[in-house]
Amino acid sequence: MDYEFKGQKISDRGMRKWKPFASMPEQYIGLKQVFDDLNKVDKPLLSEEQQEEINEVLGEALNSRRTVQLTHYKDGHCDTEPGEIVAVDVISKTFIFIDLFGFTNKMKLDNIVAIKFE
Repeated sequence: MDYEFKGQKISDRGMRKWKPFASMPEQYIGLKQVFDDLNKVDKPLLSEEQQEEINEVLGEALNSRRTVQLTHYKDGHCDTEPGEIVAVDVISKTFIFIDLFGFTNKMKLDNIVAIKFE
């Protein structure tokens, strides 16, 4: 587009001047994924004692409805969050966990890394 200002003809480049910045959101997404991949860890291997301790705390938490600190493995990260265990399905190896915000999560028993009472 051409404009005239005080007798001078000014040429505007229009949207072309913004083209170099059009790829920025994709670059941020790509960089975030690279950094997330760098922070990923392998799933921890548990000893038989640790597995037995998890089973004991899991059973007691289910019966007493006490709040627990649950550490679970998901997508290369170990996350710890407080909540309540409301059901365990041994056949499908899953359990239902309600966090402090009231969100219900169905998780696999194999993904439990640690569990303890608050």
